Amino acid sequence: MTASVTEPLTPVPVGPVPGDPGPVRANRLRHALLHGRGRVGVVLVGLVLLLGVLGPLLAPYGPTEQIQGANLVGPGAGHWLGTDELNRDILSRTLYGIRVDLVVVFAAVPVGAALGVLLGLVTSWWPVTDVIAQRAFDLLLAFPALILGILITAFLGPGVFTVAVVIVAIELPVFGRLVRTSVRTVREMPFVEASQVVGATPWWVLRKHVLPNSLEPLTVQLAVSMSVAVFVEGAMSFLGLGVRPPHPSLGSLIKDGVRLLHEAPFFAAGPLTIVVALVLGLLLISQSLAEARRA
Repeated sequence: MTASVTEPLTPVPVGPVPGDPGPVRANRLRHALLHGRGRVGVVLVGLVLLLGVLGPLLAPYGPTEQIQGANLVGPGAGHWLGTDELNRDILSRTLYGIRVDLVVVFAAVPVGAALGVLLGLVTSWWPVTDVIAQRAFDLLLAFPALILGILITAFLGPGVFTVAVVIVAIELPVFGRLVRTSVRTVREMPFVEASQVVGATPWWVLRKHVLPNSLEPLTVQLAVSMSVAVFVEGAMSFLGLGVRPPHPSLGSLIKDGVRLLHEAPFFAAGPLTIVVALVLGLLLISQSLAEARRA
Protein backbone atom coordinates (compact mmCIF):
# COMPACT_ATOMS: atom_id res chain seq x y z
CA MET A 1 0.00 0.00 0.00
CA THR A 2 1.52 3.29 -1.05
CA ALA A 3 0.81 6.72 0.34
CA SER A 4 0.06 9.56 -2.04
CA VAL A 5 0.99 13.13 -1.33
CA THR A 6 -1.04 15.88 -2.93
CA GLU A 7 0.91 19.08 -3.47
CA PRO A 8 -0.81 22.38 -4.16
CA LEU A 9 -0.62 23.42 -7.75
CA THR A 10 0.89 26.77 -8.57
CA PRO A 11 -0.29 28.85 -11.49
CA VAL A 12 1.96 28.73 -14.49
CA PRO A 13 2.67 32.06 -16.22
CA VAL A 14 0.80 32.06 -19.48
CA GLY A 15 -0.10 34.49 -22.23
CA PRO A 16 -3.58 35.84 -22.87
CA VAL A 17 -6.18 33.42 -21.59
CA PRO A 18 -8.80 32.32 -24.15
CA GLY A 19 -11.97 34.20 -23.43
CA ASP A 20 -10.14 36.99 -21.61
CA PRO A 21 -11.40 40.22 -23.29
CA GLY A 22 -8.74 42.48 -21.73
CA PRO A 23 -6.44 43.00 -24.78
CA VAL A 24 -9.38 43.63 -27.12
CA ARG A 25 -10.83 46.23 -24.76
CA ALA A 26 -7.47 47.98 -24.41
CA ASN A 27 -7.22 48.36 -28.20
CA ARG A 28 -10.78 49.69 -28.33
CA LEU A 29 -10.09 52.32 -25.67
CA ARG A 30 -6.89 53.38 -27.42
CA HIS A 31 -8.76 53.78 -30.69
CA ALA A 32 -11.45 55.89 -28.95
CA LEU A 33 -8.84 58.36 -27.68
CA LEU A 34 -7.22 58.79 -31.10
CA HIS A 35 -10.35 59.35 -33.18
CA GLY A 36 -13.50 61.49 -33.19
CA ARG A 37 -14.52 63.33 -30.05
CA GLY A 38 -11.88 61.52 -28.05
CA ARG A 39 -9.14 63.14 -30.11
CA VAL A 40 -10.76 66.56 -29.66
CA GLY A 41 -10.85 66.00 -25.91
CA VAL A 42 -7.22 64.92 -25.81
CA VAL A 43 -6.21 68.04 -27.78
CA LEU A 44 -8.16 70.39 -25.46
CA VAL A 45 -6.75 68.80 -22.29
CA GLY A 46 -3.28 68.72 -23.84
CA LEU A 47 -3.40 72.44 -24.64
CA VAL A 48 -4.44 73.33 -21.09
CA LEU A 49 -1.75 71.02 -19.72
CA LEU A 50 0.84 72.65 -21.97
CA LEU A 51 -0.19 76.15 -20.85
CA GLY A 52 0.09 75.10 -17.22
CA VAL A 53 3.50 73.47 -17.61
CA LEU A 54 4.91 76.37 -19.62
CA GLY A 55 3.11 79.02 -17.54
CA PRO A 56 6.22 80.55 -15.94
CA LEU A 57 7.83 80.87 -19.38
CA LEU A 58 4.76 82.31 -21.11
CA ALA A 59 3.63 84.70 -18.36
CA PRO A 60 4.81 88.27 -19.06
CA TYR A 61 4.66 89.14 -15.33
CA GLY A 62 4.79 87.38 -12.00
CA PRO A 63 1.48 86.16 -10.55
CA THR A 64 1.58 88.71 -7.71
CA GLU A 65 3.55 91.47 -9.45
CA GLN A 66 1.87 94.89 -9.28
CA ILE A 67 2.32 96.98 -12.41
CA GLN A 68 2.50 100.76 -11.97
CA GLY A 69 -0.40 102.64 -13.59
CA ALA A 70 -2.27 99.49 -14.72
CA ASN A 71 -5.43 99.56 -12.61
CA LEU A 72 -8.32 97.63 -14.20
CA VAL A 73 -6.87 98.08 -17.68
CA GLY A 74 -8.92 96.41 -20.41
CA PRO A 75 -7.56 93.72 -22.75
CA GLY A 76 -4.94 95.08 -25.15
CA ALA A 77 -1.48 94.58 -26.57
CA GLY A 78 0.27 95.15 -23.24
CA HIS A 79 -2.14 93.03 -21.22
CA TRP A 80 -4.00 90.48 -23.32
CA LEU A 81 -6.60 89.77 -20.63
CA GLY A 82 -6.37 93.10 -18.82
CA THR A 83 -5.40 93.80 -15.22
CA ASP A 84 -7.20 93.60 -11.88
CA GLU A 85 -7.86 96.20 -9.19
CA LEU A 86 -4.41 95.58 -7.67
CA ASN A 87 -2.60 96.25 -10.97
CA ARG A 88 -1.78 92.58 -11.59
CA ASP A 89 -1.75 91.05 -15.06
CA ILE A 90 -4.70 88.65 -15.42
CA LEU A 91 -3.05 86.55 -18.14
CA SER A 92 -0.07 85.86 -15.90
CA ARG A 93 -2.30 85.00 -12.96
CA THR A 94 -4.41 82.72 -15.17
CA LEU A 95 -1.36 80.81 -16.43
CA TYR A 96 -0.14 80.29 -12.87
CA GLY A 97 -3.67 79.45 -11.72
CA ILE A 98 -3.88 76.62 -14.25
CA ARG A 99 -1.09 74.87 -12.38
CA VAL A 100 -3.23 74.60 -9.25
CA ASP A 101 -6.04 72.90 -11.15
CA LEU A 102 -3.59 70.57 -12.84
CA VAL A 103 -2.28 69.48 -9.45
CA VAL A 104 -5.85 68.75 -8.33
CA VAL A 105 -6.82 66.99 -11.57
CA PHE A 106 -3.70 64.99 -12.36
CA ALA A 107 -2.42 64.29 -8.83
CA ALA A 108 -5.28 64.23 -6.31
CA VAL A 109 -7.77 62.36 -8.52
CA PRO A 110 -5.34 59.53 -9.43
CA VAL A 111 -4.31 59.20 -5.77
CA GLY A 112 -7.96 58.90 -4.70
CA ALA A 113 -8.61 56.47 -7.56
CA ALA A 114 -5.58 54.32 -6.65
CA LEU A 115 -6.56 54.14 -2.97
CA GLY A 116 -10.16 53.33 -3.88
CA VAL A 117 -9.12 50.62 -6.34
CA LEU A 118 -6.74 49.09 -3.79
CA LEU A 119 -9.39 49.04 -1.06
CA GLY A 120 -12.00 47.70 -3.47
CA LEU A 121 -9.74 44.90 -4.67
CA VAL A 122 -8.54 43.85 -1.24
CA THR A 123 -11.81 44.07 0.70
CA SER A 124 -14.29 42.74 -1.86
CA TRP A 125 -12.79 39.27 -1.94
CA TRP A 126 -13.76 38.47 1.66
CA PRO A 127 -17.26 39.08 3.13
CA VAL A 128 -16.16 40.60 6.47
CA THR A 129 -13.76 43.16 4.99
CA ASP A 130 -16.28 43.90 2.25
CA VAL A 131 -18.94 44.90 4.77
CA ILE A 132 -16.52 47.10 6.75
CA ALA A 133 -15.30 48.87 3.61
CA GLN A 134 -18.81 49.48 2.28
CA ARG A 135 -19.95 51.07 5.55
CA ALA A 136 -16.88 53.33 5.48
CA PHE A 137 -17.73 54.30 1.90
CA ASP A 138 -21.31 55.03 2.97
CA LEU A 139 -20.00 57.40 5.62
CA LEU A 140 -17.89 59.37 3.11
CA LEU A 141 -20.68 59.45 0.54
CA ALA A 142 -23.13 60.78 3.13
CA PHE A 143 -21.41 64.18 3.02
CA PRO A 144 -21.90 66.44 -0.04
CA ALA A 145 -18.60 67.55 -1.55
CA LEU A 146 -18.73 71.13 -0.24
CA ILE A 147 -19.83 70.08 3.26
CA LEU A 148 -16.95 67.61 3.35
CA GLY A 149 -14.65 70.37 2.12
CA ILE A 150 -15.76 72.72 4.90
CA LEU A 151 -15.27 69.96 7.48
CA ILE A 152 -11.75 69.12 6.30
CA THR A 153 -10.82 72.80 5.97
CA ALA A 154 -11.80 73.31 9.63
CA PHE A 155 -9.00 70.89 10.59
CA LEU A 156 -6.37 71.58 7.91
CA GLY A 157 -7.07 75.19 6.98
CA PRO A 158 -7.49 76.50 3.42
CA GLY A 159 -4.94 75.73 0.73
CA VAL A 160 -4.07 73.49 -2.21
CA PHE A 161 -3.29 70.56 0.08
CA THR A 162 -6.74 70.80 1.65
CA VAL A 163 -8.40 70.82 -1.79
CA ALA A 164 -6.35 67.75 -2.75
CA VAL A 165 -7.38 65.92 0.44
CA VAL A 166 -11.04 66.71 -0.24
CA ILE A 167 -10.75 65.37 -3.79
CA VAL A 168 -9.10 62.17 -2.53
CA ALA A 169 -11.84 61.69 0.07
CA ILE A 170 -14.54 62.23 -2.57
CA GLU A 171 -13.07 59.86 -5.14
CA LEU A 172 -12.00 57.05 -2.82
CA PRO A 173 -15.49 55.55 -2.25
CA VAL A 174 -16.48 56.11 -5.90
CA PHE A 175 -13.62 54.01 -7.24
CA GLY A 176 -13.82 51.57 -4.34
CA ARG A 177 -17.41 50.70 -5.16
CA LEU A 178 -16.79 50.65 -8.88
CA VAL A 179 -13.94 48.16 -8.63
CA ARG A 180 -15.96 46.10 -6.14
CA THR A 181 -18.68 45.69 -8.75
CA SER A 182 -16.09 44.71 -11.34
CA VAL A 183 -14.48 42.19 -8.98
CA ARG A 184 -17.80 40.52 -8.23
CA THR A 185 -18.53 40.29 -11.96
CA VAL A 186 -15.15 39.26 -13.33
CA ARG A 187 -14.39 36.63 -10.71
CA GLU A 188 -17.35 34.58 -12.01
CA MET A 189 -15.95 34.50 -15.55
CA PRO A 190 -14.82 31.11 -16.96
CA PHE A 191 -11.17 32.16 -17.37
CA VAL A 192 -11.02 33.15 -13.69
CA GLU A 193 -12.58 29.88 -12.60
CA ALA A 194 -10.05 28.04 -14.77
CA SER A 195 -7.19 29.80 -12.98
CA GLN A 196 -8.63 28.86 -9.59
CA VAL A 197 -8.97 25.22 -10.65
CA VAL A 198 -5.22 24.97 -11.32
CA GLY A 199 -4.42 26.42 -7.90
CA ALA A 200 -4.25 30.19 -8.42
CA THR A 201 -4.39 32.18 -5.19
CA PRO A 202 -6.85 35.08 -4.75
CA TRP A 203 -4.00 37.59 -5.01
CA TRP A 204 -2.80 36.08 -8.28
CA VAL A 205 -6.33 36.12 -9.71
CA LEU A 206 -6.85 39.73 -8.64
CA ARG A 207 -3.59 40.87 -10.19
CA LYS A 208 -3.67 38.88 -13.41
CA HIS A 209 -7.36 38.75 -14.28
CA VAL A 210 -9.65 40.89 -12.16
CA LEU A 211 -7.71 44.17 -12.22
CA PRO A 212 -6.89 44.18 -15.98
CA ASN A 213 -10.53 43.44 -16.82
CA SER A 214 -11.73 46.19 -14.45
CA LEU A 215 -9.68 48.93 -16.10
CA GLU A 216 -12.26 49.79 -18.74
CA PRO A 217 -14.95 51.21 -16.40
CA LEU A 218 -12.22 52.72 -14.23
CA THR A 219 -10.77 54.75 -17.11
CA VAL A 220 -14.19 56.15 -17.93
CA GLN A 221 -14.79 57.11 -14.30
CA LEU A 222 -11.30 58.63 -14.04
CA ALA A 223 -12.05 61.10 -16.84
CA VAL A 224 -15.42 61.99 -15.27
CA SER A 225 -13.85 62.44 -11.83
CA MET A 226 -11.20 64.75 -13.23
CA SER A 227 -13.86 67.04 -14.67
CA VAL A 228 -15.70 67.02 -11.34
CA ALA A 229 -12.46 67.89 -9.54
CA VAL A 230 -12.19 71.11 -11.57
CA PHE A 231 -15.61 72.17 -10.29
CA VAL A 232 -14.77 71.20 -6.71
CA GLU A 233 -11.59 73.29 -6.76
CA GLY A 234 -13.51 76.20 -8.26
CA ALA A 235 -16.29 75.96 -5.70
CA MET A 236 -13.89 75.73 -2.75
CA SER A 237 -11.81 78.66 -3.98
CA PHE A 238 -15.00 80.61 -4.66
CA LEU A 239 -15.98 80.12 -1.01
CA GLY A 240 -12.50 81.00 0.24
CA LEU A 241 -11.61 77.41 1.18
CA GLY A 242 -9.03 76.85 -1.54
CA VAL A 243 -5.85 78.68 -2.48
CA ARG A 244 -5.05 81.59 -0.20
CA PRO A 245 -4.61 85.09 -1.67
CA PRO A 246 -2.55 86.52 -3.24
CA HIS A 247 -1.71 83.24 -4.99
CA PRO A 248 -4.07 82.58 -7.92
CA SER A 249 -6.22 79.63 -8.94
CA LEU A 250 -8.87 79.43 -11.62
CA GLY A 251 -11.60 79.31 -8.97
CA SER A 252 -10.34 82.38 -7.12
CA LEU A 253 -9.91 84.30 -10.38
CA ILE A 254 -13.51 83.57 -11.34
CA LYS A 255 -14.58 84.68 -7.87
CA ASP A 256 -12.77 88.01 -8.34
CA GLY A 257 -14.30 88.33 -11.81
CA VAL A 258 -17.81 87.99 -10.39
CA ARG A 259 -17.02 90.57 -7.71
CA LEU A 260 -15.77 93.04 -10.34
CA LEU A 261 -18.36 92.16 -12.98
CA HIS A 262 -19.66 95.74 -13.36
CA GLU A 263 -16.27 97.49 -13.23
CA ALA A 264 -14.39 94.97 -15.40
CA PRO A 265 -16.67 92.53 -17.26
CA PHE A 266 -13.62 91.14 -19.11
CA PHE A 267 -11.96 89.94 -15.90
CA ALA A 268 -13.25 86.35 -15.77
CA ALA A 269 -13.16 85.67 -19.53
CA GLY A 270 -9.71 84.04 -19.50
CA PRO A 271 -10.17 81.77 -16.45
CA LEU A 272 -13.66 80.76 -17.60
CA THR A 273 -12.35 79.83 -21.05
CA ILE A 274 -9.66 77.62 -19.51
CA VAL A 275 -12.16 75.92 -17.18
CA VAL A 276 -14.59 75.29 -20.05
CA ALA A 277 -11.81 73.88 -22.27
CA LEU A 278 -10.52 71.59 -19.53
CA VAL A 279 -13.92 70.30 -18.45
CA LEU A 280 -15.15 69.92 -22.03
CA GLY A 281 -12.01 68.01 -23.00
CA LEU A 282 -12.33 65.63 -20.06
CA LEU A 283 -16.04 65.06 -20.74
CA LEU A 284 -15.36 64.34 -24.43
CA ILE A 285 -12.71 61.81 -23.38
CA SER A 286 -15.10 60.14 -20.93
CA GLN A 287 -17.87 60.00 -23.55
CA SER A 288 -15.60 58.44 -26.15
CA LEU A 289 -14.37 55.86 -23.63
CA ALA A 290 -17.94 55.08 -22.59
CA GLU A 291 -18.97 54.57 -26.22
CA ALA A 292 -15.99 52.30 -26.80
CA ARG A 293 -16.98 50.31 -23.73
CA ARG A 294 -20.51 49.76 -25.07
CA ALA A 295 -19.30 48.82 -28.53
